[in-house]
Amino acid sequence: MNRVTRLIALAGVGAYVLLPWYSSGEPALASYPFGASGSALALAVSGAWWLLPLALPLYACLHIAWRGTWNERNADWLSLCGFSGLAYLLVEGFAIGLHGWNAEWLGSVFGAPGPSQPGMGIGALIVATTLLLLGCRGLARKGWCRGDAFIVCAIGVIGVLLAAFVFFPVVKILASAFTDNEGHAAFASFLAKITDRSVWGLGCLGGGIACGVAWNTILLAILTGLASTVLGLAFALIAVRTSFRFKALLRAMTVLPIITPPFVIGLALILMFGRSGAVSAFLFRGFGIPPSRWIYGLSGIFIAQVLAFAPIAFLVLVGVVQGISPTLEEAAQTLRAKRFTIFRTVTWPLMRPGLANAFLLCLIESMADFGNPLVLGGNFEVLSTKIFFAVVGAATDQGRAAVLSLVLLFLTLAGFAAQQLWLGKKSYTTVTGKGDAGLSLPLPNSLRCACYALALPWVLFTFAIYAIIFVGSFVKAVGRDYTPTLASYAIAFRVEHTNFGWFFSGSAWPSLVATVEIALIAAPLTAAIGLLTAYLLARQDFYGRKALDFAAMLSFAIPGTVVGVSYILAFNVPPIEITGGALILVICFVFRNMPVGVRAGMAALSQIDKSLDEASLTLGARSFTTVARIMIPLMRPALVASLIYAFVRAMTAVSAVIFLVSAQYNMATTYIIGRVDAGEYGVAIAYSAALIVFMLAVILLIEALVGERRLGRRTAIANIAAAPA
Repeated sequence: MNRVTRLIALAGVGAYVLLPWYSSGEPALASYPFGASGSALALAVSGAWWLLPLALPLYACLHIAWRGTWNERNADWLSLCGFSGLAYLLVEGFAIGLHGWNAEWLGSVFGAPGPSQPGMGIGALIVATTLLLLGCRGLARKGWCRGDAFIVCAIGVIGVLLAAFVFFPVVKILASAFTDNEGHAAFASFLAKITDRSVWGLGCLGGGIACGVAWNTILLAILTGLASTVLGLAFALIAVRTSFRFKALLRAMTVLPIITPPFVIGLALILMFGRSGAVSAFLFRGFGIPPSRWIYGLSGIFIAQVLAFAPIAFLVLVGVVQGISPTLEEAAQTLRAKRFTIFRTVTWPLMRPGLANAFLLCLIESMADFGNPLVLGGNFEVLSTKIFFAVVGAATDQGRAAVLSLVLLFLTLAGFAAQQLWLGKKSYTTVTGKGDAGLSLPLPNSLRCACYALALPWVLFTFAIYAIIFVGSFVKAVGRDYTPTLASYAIAFRVEHTNFGWFFSGSAWPSLVATVEIALIAAPLTAAIGLLTAYLLARQDFYGRKALDFAAMLSFAIPGTVVGVSYILAFNVPPIEITGGALILVICFVFRNMPVGVRAGMAALSQIDKSLDEASLTLGARSFTTVARIMIPLMRPALVASLIYAFVRAMTAVSAVIFLVSAQYNMATTYIIGRVDAGEYGVAIAYSAALIVFMLAVILLIEALVGERRLGRRTAIANIAAAPA
């Protein structure tokens, strides 16, 4: 521990002395000998006096780290110096902006306009990180978390990251709910907006036109959450507990909807069931049923969302079903319980954490989704679309968008509380350190038939949806002229050979390369942070654990549009100035998508006996080794779910990044929206089809690289003596 602490302290001092402190130039610093590209020490001695006090905690930490003995007093001093240095860095960063003091009272006290500084750079980042780690290691030496430095540092790093990239931007935009357009407090306006009849009205129950947008959102979310969870469970049971021959095809069909770019499922539903759709035309010609607009409204949004979110439930539940110990079922079978009774009293209760997490994820996804309601909503308004138009509509009202975001956040937290109430404090451990060569019982006949009756028609329906998508990419004009052609693919992905070599001249190539690059960076970071957070929440008991859990779910509860706007407000000015590049896109994807890894990881860990990691620690392994060699192999289903979801969402996200893209980093989804706005539906569908094929190949590669969890159990079910049905 002494050696690692010394290296961290040396890194902090080296960054302060050598590395550039700021990320960009600033005219007010141009007169300094090293300019804005100088290190903190160079700038401090040449005029940037506010950087000089940082040398004191850094030197103190280095001095303590190089002492030969460790005692409680030195640990106190190390944590004090580390956290006080970090606090000062944050205070001076937020106090001094591009044009002087950021608060009027500072100008009145110290003189206006005051010093100025741009956004912090690599030097400030490393110094802040080292101060945080040194403070955490001091707490570990004091005995926090049983003196485990890895756990304490992980809690500190995750907490700071969530505070910086989740809590801070969300608070930044939600604070505008209590202010007017001039930034002054306006509580009366807040109360008027949050109690407005358009939000909570019940006109539809009394003969009116429609209910409030909040009730519409609740109804849609509950229906989508229930249907998606039931479908996901049916697919998971078929994949794990039956001898279905085409499991690979079934698994691929369940994953297809989550790799579909936004608006495409809605567009396919319109092409099938709209007034001029293929199915509507067939029903009119064959049976005389006139076309209608039933696809626009609650029914259409519900179908599209279940298509999109049922795979999320499947990815969470398949690992949960795999993790149920057959020994428990065999014990019930030995007591002559029937198979359906065993499923109802043993298997079903053990799946409750996975069911609750899957329902919560689908509920939140439904509330935050705005692509499907935008295409299929008609007169059925939900909170996400109301927020979107409040931000980008003709009558921009940031305060109204913030108020509606608060309502949406309240609804999400209510769902989270209901989930915790349903789970209670029961134990759901099924994976222990004991040998388990048991064999999972076949599903009861009635349940197996019910799963087939639910899943197989849905697979056929999904297949029809994607047939429309792929056919539409090879015709001249979707819905009008079905003459086969490759013109749309040529426009998007043309490759020409010139005198200087091959040239990728298609208009879609720049956005595709940028999207893949950012997704490949964001996906592993999302999975790592999400699963580490899940391990801390499920396995460690520390002060602030519930607050960390809340912060981890916060970005998921806010619509993507609001997240994008909040990032612009928070990170377009010092001290964190990162807009316009790839970094802000990666950060947005990581913290927007990590809740899936958190919930999937917690569902998996709820089945793994704590005695496994306790035995590893007893044998002398450190926490990092225990996590890497014991927990991660047992959490492979959760790892696969997190990687797949993070990669796919980075490839297909639109609402959160539509405000963050730049000319250099234009994302695939914004390109598709641009083609749709221009009426080039063929190019948009062709690009979407190409993305689907590409992402499906990446998903198969992820599953092959990560592999399956090995629990030492038999897999054949043919030779087991079937219990009475």
